[in-house]
Amino acid sequence: MTVRQTTLPNGFRIVTEDMPGLQSASLGIWVLAGGRHERAEQNGIAHFLEHMAFKGTGRRTALQIAEEIEDVGGYINAYTSREMTAYYARVLKDDIPLGLDIIADILLNPVFDDREIEVERGVILQEIGQTLDTPDDIVFDWLQEVSYPDQPIGRSILGEAERVQGFGKSDLSDFVSEHYGPGEMILAAAGAVDHEAICKLAEGYFGSMPPSGPRLVVEPARFIGGERREARALEQVHFALAFDGPDYRDPAIWTAQLHATALGGGMSSRLFQELREERGLCYTVFAQAGAYADGGSTTIYAGTAASQIAELAEVTMTELFRAADDLTEAELDRARAQMKAGMLMGLEGPSNRAERLARMVAIWGHVPTIEDAVQRIEAVTLPELRQFAGHMASEARTALALYGPIEQAPTLAEMSARRAA
Repeated sequence: MTVRQTTLPNGFRIVTEDMPGLQSASLGIWVLAGGRHERAEQNGIAHFLEHMAFKGTGRRTALQIAEEIEDVGGYINAYTSREMTAYYARVLKDDIPLGLDIIADILLNPVFDDREIEVERGVILQEIGQTLDTPDDIVFDWLQEVSYPDQPIGRSILGEAERVQGFGKSDLSDFVSEHYGPGEMILAAAGAVDHEAICKLAEGYFGSMPPSGPRLVVEPARFIGGERREARALEQVHFALAFDGPDYRDPAIWTAQLHATALGGGMSSRLFQELREERGLCYTVFAQAGAYADGGSTTIYAGTAASQIAELAEVTMTELFRAADDLTEAELDRARAQMKAGMLMGLEGPSNRAERLARMVAIWGHVPTIEDAVQRIEAVTLPELRQFAGHMASEARTALALYGPIEQAPTLAEMSARRAA
């Protein structure tokens, strides 16, 4: 497999990876503009803009966009995260020009029709309502808010319903003007791709865009921590805990990911074994390590009965402390195997490959080899892992979100007192 990278004179970046033997390709444009790039009054506009991508251009109606891609058996989609927005398609190799033409049309020629804006506003309001009715979704939004209070990176990607009600065509156009320059765009393609052919197509679509001006300054992420407790008559208490962690350029991110895997990354993990298998306190429990350009966190989630939340919280803290003292070489080896296998299995498909290409270029400016990632996973030692576990258990700033019948749940102050003891 060959990774190739080209930058057009205006700063538009193209990265491809040929995957021999495939008859299809995944391609898309990742725009370095997401929830954290919004001003407070814009919260939710990046996601609204993503929704409007498929609602018509100067050349195609919404129906024509759907029909043209599905006429060739392909599919097209988009998503918004806190640091980027992606517009991508999967097509057979002969239909790559069509796929790129549609994506370019969406980005360069949106019409933002007033009627379509109203229709999509209704869709987004339904999405917000669905999230509010999904406890294990909303509890993570609240956890993000209390981890990064009063900061763009802490706000909901969907935005508040009241604010979404007020967005209009000018709001969408202004956000595009501010953040959708060629220097903020990365075209990534993987599968049955020809780099030179894709570059030629991309130059035709995007080469004439004027270079981006200076990027707007993004407020740095500052993990502050705190607590949000929302009582509701649910069957379970939804418990989400976060600890301040490294950003994705920090070498410690590999240790953080191994720590989260050993703690709650699978059926053999400590939290799964102790909370579910030994004590029967929950059905779902997991830990994961996430990262941004300038921050990150390890999060733990579980759902349990009202009468068992105090025990679940106590056992969780016990396992955090115990990991600092007695994580074993066998657990480290198992976590390494899980991370490597998950990464390598995931990259067998062109969609995940294209996603990785775009993210690596966004983070590093180039695409590190898979072998480099494997070496970094292998390089983490048991003393480093235990030291990181100790920092998480005793020193890292913490946030807590609880939702459901929470009357018997401990407060963050009570849990923190355990850490200080």
